[in-house]
Amino acid sequence: MAARMRGTIEPLALTAAIVAAGMAVFYVWLMGQQGNQPLPWVLIGLLAGALLAAYGAVWRVPYRRAALVSAVIALTVLGVLGILSIGLPILAAGILALVSLLRPGRHQAL
Repeated sequence: MAARMRGTIEPLALTAAIVAAGMAVFYVWLMGQQGNQPLPWVLIGLLAGALLAAYGAVWRVPYRRAALVSAVIALTVLGVLGILSIGLPILAAGILALVSLLRPGRHQAL
């Protein structure tokens, strides 16, 4: 059974999801340190990108590619918009999701 489960998770998409979720937490903390409220649309975009990348990290789920495309768009746009502050790690998460999307499916050989 362990051999059957091997390769069911795409590590790049999972890493993108972890980075995006971490940046959402960091964004809330940073806004609090500056005495500001986090913008809801930024927080929703980060969390949506994280959830979509996490969903897309599983090889055998339906609509995996659509979820990764959505994650790439959300994270890349947010990364570019925030490039002068916290955007670089968010942009990196978007690129990781893109590379995961473009990788050939290993699950088809199982």
